[in-house]
Amino acid sequence: MDQGVGIPEEWLGKIGEPFFSLKESGTGLGLMVCNRIVEAHKGKINIYSVVDKGTTIEIAWPLRSQ
Repeated sequence: MDQGVGIPEEWLGKIGEPFFSLKESGTGLGLMVCNRIVEAHKGKINIYSVVDKGTTIEIAWPLRSQ
């Protein structure tokens, strides 16, 4: 959770796509790799953001492996 500039709604759907980055020097691979790891363990990443308020990233894990 942060209190930064937030992420515009039109960009939220692209977060985690390969080579999409909000950073000038970013590769756009970090969150994609994290997402694949979480999904491999049957988890889910949720991103909530409000411009000029900040962003919260929530990682939900299953209660047990299946």
